[in-house]
Amino acid sequence: MKTLYSQDFPEKLAEISDPPKKLYLAGRIPHRRRYLAVVGSRKYTKYGKGICQKLMQELAGSDICIVSGLALGIDAIAHKAALEAGLDCLAIPGSGLDKRVLYPKTNRPLAEKILKAGGGLLSEFEPDFKARAWSFPQRNRIMAGLSDAVLVIEATEKSGTLITARLASEYSRDVFTVPGSLKSASTTGPHMLIRQGAALIRNGSDIRKELGLEPLGENTDKSTDHLTNAEREIMEILSEPRSKDDVITMADLPANKINIILSQMELKGLIVESNGRIEKK
Repeated sequence: MKTLYSQDFPEKLAEISDPPKKLYLAGRIPHRRRYLAVVGSRKYTKYGKGICQKLMQELAGSDICIVSGLALGIDAIAHKAALEAGLDCLAIPGSGLDKRVLYPKTNRPLAEKILKAGGGLLSEFEPDFKARAWSFPQRNRIMAGLSDAVLVIEATEKSGTLITARLASEYSRDVFTVPGSLKSASTTGPHMLIRQGAALIRNGSDIRKELGLEPLGENTDKSTDHLTNAEREIMEILSEPRSKDDVITMADLPANKINIILSQMELKGLIVESNGRIEKK
């Protein structure tokens, strides 16, 4: 576990009006072009779970790190779906990072998966601090502060989830949200946010567009400036045509993540697979 001081903070977090004095970090803070905080109700609906999973899958291959609070409900769903899509994750719990107090207890295995996938856990609380009711809204400012935008998926109008959205607005961050049924209490919060000017999100392409990231499948620039670190590594490996097994062996990435990245690179028109060999296009 590392201790970070202001000079070590992510750039955006250091800019907010009430930054923490120090942070504790387990794992690493993924280096990505954009950071998207995903928050929502603990008492989610089948619709909310499905749309969250769909959006994370549609962001696969994007230069985005998913930030959330490791909480039960939409937070955990976002983390799990992001990991399955090969996206980096940064979790910010309302407790310290010591395994004995990490909250909630049921999501400690999820925290381990985030670390094993190369992501991180971040907290301003002392490592042995046990979560309190007030510590969750306090940590929300860190989630909003270090992110480029906050995506709200399901929340009532009086939900604590909206604290993060309010803080995002105060910090001049973008607020995104997903609409739902007018009959559902779980979408009254998102509909209120839309009336207040939040960007309406229908799919992963909407998120990429709002974040200023090039939509997948529309890239014609053959330079490497726009590539993620993982894509650059694979392009270097493909200095000559290779089999997928060779790429997996040579790349310093989990096999499941490489398969997702290769699929997205093919969609972008960067590579082509033919007769069992992968080569640059």
